[in-house]
Amino acid sequence: MIKVKPIQFVVLSYLLVITVGATILWLPISSQKGQFTPFIDALFTATSATCVTGLVVKDTGTYWSIFGQMVILLLIQIGGLGYMTIATFFPIILGRKVGLIDRIRLAETLNLSSLKGIMLLAKYIFFTVAIMEGLGALLLFLRFVFLMPVYKALYFALFHSVSAFCNAGFDIMGSFSGPFSSLTYFRGDLLVNLTVCTLIIIGGIGFPVIANLIRHLGRKEPLELHAKIVLRFTAVLLILGTLAVFGLEYNNPHTLGSLPLWEKALTAFFQAVTPRTAGFNTLNINAMNVGTLMFLVILMFIGASPGGTGGGVKTSSIAVILATIKSTVRGYSETVLFGRQIPSYLVRKAFSIVVLSFFLVCLISLGLSLFEPYAFPALLFEVTSGFGTVGLSTGITPSLTTQGKLFIIFTVFSGRVGILTLVTALILKRKETRIGYPQEEIIVG
Repeated sequence: MIKVKPIQFVVLSYLLVITVGATILWLPISSQKGQFTPFIDALFTATSATCVTGLVVKDTGTYWSIFGQMVILLLIQIGGLGYMTIATFFPIILGRKVGLIDRIRLAETLNLSSLKGIMLLAKYIFFTVAIMEGLGALLLFLRFVFLMPVYKALYFALFHSVSAFCNAGFDIMGSFSGPFSSLTYFRGDLLVNLTVCTLIIIGGIGFPVIANLIRHLGRKEPLELHAKIVLRFTAVLLILGTLAVFGLEYNNPHTLGSLPLWEKALTAFFQAVTPRTAGFNTLNINAMNVGTLMFLVILMFIGASPGGTGGGVKTSSIAVILATIKSTVRGYSETVLFGRQIPSYLVRKAFSIVVLSFFLVCLISLGLSLFEPYAFPALLFEVTSGFGTVGLSTGITPSLTTQGKLFIIFTVFSGRVGILTLVTALILKRKETRIGYPQEEIIVG
């Protein structure tokens, strides 16, 4: 009997949820027309929802029944928090002790290297999710209630609040503003834009950072190094993203060109937030300039932060790599960030994640080009969106061949569980060696 390691358990739990979700979505009860959905489309949707991506081959609001939409919403919630996080909730509310194995699996789900304070963090997660998704639903309801019946406004508010906080990007606006319209109807709506952006940002910075912030504000504890890195790097990316979209699309008549200045700024900010693994859009992505799309590819590749609801290589990984480059240029022998030395094994891990992810995106994009008739930039955008669990699309996803859908499914899954996690999970036996090998220099650069 093969003993399942915690890291393998995480991968298998995602596969189990996706399989069950795909089977349910395949059934006639899940579609509005009461007919079986092609299994590849059900599998694609279940993977996208569980991996909180938002890429869709069927418009969520017009194709799926209310039952199907609720299944998708449940998959989003499970995928955003992780199976073990939700499973831990029940022992906590019942006052039961959580076993060591479950704590280790929870730590693996949240990408933590230590069990210290893991149960307190779990409680922070539950309270944060309840408060943020509840508050987000309330604010969205206050806007939607003027546009649709009360019961529908409440349902729409809850669905989009959960989708935004989990960085999923799924929307059911198809029945209101047209299929695949996302939030384009609310492009200039301050309440909807800021509510969704806030949910996305808080969900994307990671639960460890949220917990540290709560303790910092409540007990005046200092911010940990990880929180400092995530918060500052996130702020930099949001500012750069807003300026880039604003500048590159300023005169584009199909996007920002015809909008008043304040709406240009609001829309640019929204489109700088959503590539951070959320997937909502208030602009026609396909109408954007190529330069803007390539900049969004960079943002999507970076993604959110560890321990949160988003994907990508993560902000902290890029921060460590940039700090390593800076330290090398300055002649330091170690990587230094905010006056702290980063352990060498974390530097190796960051480089491994980014390099493996880069090759995955490139290989999948090349593979897609063999089956799909679209230009390579569009394919690269779609693949990076899938890997970063973003969900933004130039509109080609529904038209992908079966082979293309399978490529994207694998990419989405790899992006959510983490390419290094996936590779490690596939290795049944890992050898640790204490052998010291002789050093020899080579020429690099």
